[in-house]
Amino acid sequence: MRRVPTQPRRATRGGGLRGAQGAWRPTREQLAQAVGSRVPDVIAPGLRVLFCGINPGLYSGAVGHHFARPGNRFWKVLWLAGFTDRELSPFEEDVLPGHGIGITNLVARATAAATDLRADELRAGVRSLRRKISRYRPGVLAVAGVGAYRTAFCRPHATIGPQPERLGGAALWVVANPSGAQARYQLDELVGQYRELRMGAGLGRGPAWC
Repeated sequence: MRRVPTQPRRATRGGGLRGAQGAWRPTREQLAQAVGSRVPDVIAPGLRVLFCGINPGLYSGAVGHHFARPGNRFWKVLWLAGFTDRELSPFEEDVLPGHGIGITNLVARATAAATDLRADELRAGVRSLRRKISRYRPGVLAVAGVGAYRTAFCRPHATIGPQPERLGGAALWVVANPSGAQARYQLDELVGQYRELRMGAGLGRGPAWC
């Protein structure tokens, strides 16, 4: 397993508030400095599912871990959907390949909001994903965000769930963005989507459902 940096991290941890499991909270200054920073991929050869976020938010860019902002439901949903045997912290993401899963992004640079991204950036992200898939050969690429998928893949009518096309040999699947700001999707609906993905990818039922 590798955490693959796309460029050196720009944010500094100095002055951040630290907690359990190495977790820490960035200051306002560190959040401001995180604009344009990158979060290393969590990736390894032969993963069953490679999750693909839209791009890092400033909180994730500052701390250097995926889906890290408090209130993001990704880690809880992974657990409740059976991908992991407990709710992990973003600071524990390096264990994910042991569960057959990894994380990357469509666009590497951190922004305050995904709406700060240009359509051509999202489409260019597909070309980058194709190269990663060619190298690491995941079974499924799961894009977390149907709007971003529609723009990036030029599929304006795409919906949640498995997609008819493939990318570089990987099956394509769309799940909802787990951000807490996406109030349209309640927790149980997210869990159902991610559980369907887990079963479709052939991953065994996790202890959360034993």
